[in-house]
Amino acid sequence: MRKSLLSVLVLAAFGSGAANAAVTEAMLENAAKDTKSVLTWGMSRDGQRYSTLNKINDKNVNKLVPAWSMSFGGEKQRGQESQPLVHNGKMFVTASYSRIFAVDTKTGQKLWKYEHRLPDGIMPCCDVINRGAALYDNLVIFGTLDAQIVALDQNTGKVVWKETVDDFKAGYSMSAAPLIANGLVITGVSGGEFGIIGRVEARDAKTGKLVWIRPTVEGHMGYKYDAAGKAVENGVSGTTGATWPGEMWKSGGAATWLGGTYDSKTGLVYFGTGNPGPWNSAVRPGDNLFSCSTVAIDPKTGKIVWHYQTTPHDGWDFDGVNELVTFDMNGKRMGAKADRNGFFYVLDAKSGKLENATPFVKKITWATSIDLKTGRPNYVADNRPGDPAKSADGKKGKSVFAVPSFLGGKNQMPMAYSQQTGLFYVPANEWGMEIWNEPVSYKKGAAYLGAGFTIKTLNDGPIGALRAIDPKTGKIAWEVPNNAPLWGGVMTTAGNLVFWGTPEGYLKAADAKTGKELWKFQTGSGIVAPPITWEQDGEQYVSVVSGWGGAVPLWGGDVAKKVSFLEQGGSVWTFKLAK
Repeated sequence: MRKSLLSVLVLAAFGSGAANAAVTEAMLENAAKDTKSVLTWGMSRDGQRYSTLNKINDKNVNKLVPAWSMSFGGEKQRGQESQPLVHNGKMFVTASYSRIFAVDTKTGQKLWKYEHRLPDGIMPCCDVINRGAALYDNLVIFGTLDAQIVALDQNTGKVVWKETVDDFKAGYSMSAAPLIANGLVITGVSGGEFGIIGRVEARDAKTGKLVWIRPTVEGHMGYKYDAAGKAVENGVSGTTGATWPGEMWKSGGAATWLGGTYDSKTGLVYFGTGNPGPWNSAVRPGDNLFSCSTVAIDPKTGKIVWHYQTTPHDGWDFDGVNELVTFDMNGKRMGAKADRNGFFYVLDAKSGKLENATPFVKKITWATSIDLKTGRPNYVADNRPGDPAKSADGKKGKSVFAVPSFLGGKNQMPMAYSQQTGLFYVPANEWGMEIWNEPVSYKKGAAYLGAGFTIKTLNDGPIGALRAIDPKTGKIAWEVPNNAPLWGGVMTTAGNLVFWGTPEGYLKAADAKTGKELWKFQTGSGIVAPPITWEQDGEQYVSVVSGWGGAVPLWGGDVAKKVSFLEQGGSVWTFKLAK
């Protein structure tokens, strides 16, 4: 009797402790199998956005109804691109203007709010968005538009530590969800349109103290930091002057604005890097490493282990910042990336060797294909914007019509991979741009483009399409077209479902094998964020943030006019099956 009672008490104590457990490295490593929490951006650190839950499935998803909705409130709406996190009965969700909320996952009641005090003069490129937070120990950690990183107590919302990453007056900001690996909070920086220097940096997640910094522009020195905070040189990234002319590397861009993924099987962190600065490629001959690349970094040392450049000598602002999602294929650990430039890449995740590259959009004008032996694009020379120095007036180079537009075949909206179907689900867009180069010089805190552009529709048909891609062949298995451009992320589940949102306001679910639409719900504003799922008290829930905005209405030209009827918003919706 005593032994039985003692066992019950021990189990009760363990259960209580587990319910209030601090987030550990072991929990993050097991995040893909933990159906009761969503502990990281990507739903697992490899970024697959796949859930093993199947209580909501292709047979009953049509019975999905709202459980609750919570408004972010106030006048600070604009674009809402955040992926929520769920832990200990709380949802942690960031919002526009560097805000974060803790919400009761059962009722939708707001538990606390932290509103970062932003200074005048912030310079976000693509709306005042935030894409999410990270959880570690008893902290919730996120970046801000004035280039700070803030750690809050999960229970109270009180600041535990706060660090300045860089000078917002020079164009630096932070918009990505941080990544946790081996007790480090690993982040990138935004601001590639302002001539900043992209980098990845690691901090002690409990204290915020710097551990290492790795620049993503070739020629800059990396640093590691001792216990006293003293910087020690940790090797130059690449070779100074090798792929950049003159002093151009000193304002080279390559911002790491989408954040990273981590794979414990390879032991590597993967970050995509953005466009080189300026956009005008005529003034910076060379490959301009490590812009428009994926860099694989050893999180223990901060050293670049390998890189793969998708658009060497970028002349179209294609970036290369899209997430690398790791997965198993043919007995090897691979990484897949749907790049802004319109090609879907499959790489060896351990070595960076290119396995395959195929178009995932219907029209590409800047290159004919990717050479699988060299990994380099086969450029269409006539589709590169011209050098203004060679024009009659020296003010405007030859204009070209390029497809995709710089908003990309895929932009910030993350794709998903199903372990059940073996398919990737990619939110793709068909659009082009007229683009030309102009004279430019660097000035701290000023836009560093040297180009003009107009985004244009290709025809009167749909712009967006959710496409299911077989990574073994690169072939598109099915697609669901969408009138407006898709700008929100995707999630897939073991219930043979794929979920995604549309700018028209719908959260949708389709059969993951066929693409047949099975359910949709109107949230009242455009969805530009990725959905999540988890279970609580035996029920499966699905949540998504709703709030139209982001780069499309700001930069979208003719496309922005086409969707000008869409309304802004700011809320998080949560659904479950009707009883």
